[in-house]
Amino acid sequence: MSATIALKGITARRVDESLSLLQHSLMIVGLMLLLGSFKHWIEGNATDNAQPLVTSETAATPETPSDEAGAATQPVLSARLHRVLDSVSRRYRVAPEALVPVFEAAQRVGGERRVDPLLIIAIIGIESRFNPFAESPVGAKGLMQVIPGYHLDKVPAGAGETPFLDPATNIQVGVHVLEEAIRWRGSLTAGLQHYGGAPDDPETGYANKVMAEKERLEQAARRGRA
Repeated sequence: MSATIALKGITARRVDESLSLLQHSLMIVGLMLLLGSFKHWIEGNATDNAQPLVTSETAATPETPSDEAGAATQPVLSARLHRVLDSVSRRYRVAPEALVPVFEAAQRVGGERRVDPLLIIAIIGIESRFNPFAESPVGAKGLMQVIPGYHLDKVPAGAGETPFLDPATNIQVGVHVLEEAIRWRGSLTAGLQHYGGAPDDPETGYANKVMAEKERLEQAARRGRA
């Protein structure tokens, strides 16, 4: 009887020990799972927090100073010259893209010399038909048919070896010559005649031709505005 009681006590203790071991094992497993979940949550949260920083930096990147400077220095044709551009392109069969630098130079130099850009463009049409490499039998060169031997003093420094074939330089020198002629001769008509090499022509044929071309340009500007 006592042996049976002792056996039951031993069995009960072993069961209790087994249950206790099982509880500890379950606690360890649960703790490991909890730690794993916590680590995953930490990593995921760190990734989520880091992502907006990259996006925000990219979205907030400002324009570089060079971009702003390039936009500021980009030449812009006036609305009046824009309206004339297509008409000149069709009349002289020159691509608009090739005319843009010529128009820009006429606008800039005309503003500096107080000469109407349309008058400059009209003279270019009469003199060279917008061919920057045009050369006359007497040696006049470029868009405004300037004679180099008479006007080397008007060429700006650093203009290169063939300044009279450069559109911008040719226009700069040509308008300077025209402005001097108008001041010297005392009127636009007389100045144009001098520029065209026919100061003594009583019928002022050259001036009439230039002014007729300028009037065509004025009409094109008015049509475009309408």
